[in-house]
Amino acid sequence: MFVIQAALWIAGFVGAGYIFWRATSYWLEKQKEAPTPLPYLSYVEAIVVLLICGGIASSFGEVPAGFRGVVLRFGGTTGEVKQPGLYTVAPFITTVVLMNVQVQAYSADAAAASADLQNVQTKVTLNYTVDTDKVVDVYNRLNQDYQDRIIAPAIQEATKAATAHFTAEELITKRPEARDLLEKTLAARLGEFDMHIAAMSITNFEFSQDFSNAIEAKVVAFQNYLKAQNQLKQAQVDAQTAIATARGDATANILRRQAISELTVQYDAIQKWDGHYPLVVGNGTTLIGLNALTAQSSK
Repeated sequence: MFVIQAALWIAGFVGAGYIFWRATSYWLEKQKEAPTPLPYLSYVEAIVVLLICGGIASSFGEVPAGFRGVVLRFGGTTGEVKQPGLYTVAPFITTVVLMNVQVQAYSADAAAASADLQNVQTKVTLNYTVDTDKVVDVYNRLNQDYQDRIIAPAIQEATKAATAHFTAEELITKRPEARDLLEKTLAARLGEFDMHIAAMSITNFEFSQDFSNAIEAKVVAFQNYLKAQNQLKQAQVDAQTAIATARGDATANILRRQAISELTVQYDAIQKWDGHYPLVVGNGTTLIGLNALTAQSSK
């Protein structure tokens, strides 16, 4: 498209320049013979040639992919819409305005108050499209300023309305519900102007410093409560284990006392004997060293 328009403009300038040069040269030659008026008609012809080539160049245009061309005649819409591709229109009378129908992104910071009157700063990212069948209506009502005139105010209004349904804590714990309500409110608002939401996300919630400190303190207190509960349960388990161990030891001692007899004592002694006789024997008052006797007998 640019090549065609450039070629037409170049042809216009070349043709107009040639006519102007030829007329001027002829006038200079005649001027030597006698005073001759300027060849105004030739100059007009040069201007006409330039305008014709320029008009033909301006009659060609191109609508890029993802856009629609709204056709204007003397500044007013004709209802005609050019599809993506090459087009021709009447020069100097008809123009084409490009309208973006791709998915467009818009981000905004919105200030609102929660149901418990906490100040909330919300970061909203909106992806939206203009209805391809309504581009003429959108242009008639909003021109190409729909982001500033509709999108930005709609985000502020919808955020305030949706945030007021939740407490500050619920905005954190029920974030998906808050996002869905905001999207529903915003979709209804944009639908009135033939725009549709492709996707929407809440990228951030910011609260006052006092509220953030209160939330942090509450979380810490709850964690300490859980820790104390775990410690109590562990102490109960330890106590039950100790009781069970004591009961087991007491039962074992009772069973041992019931089972002790002269034969069991002799049996235990035999099981523990290492095969060597004791070196000292006695009856509690008299002790006899057998090692000395053993040494004498060996002599």
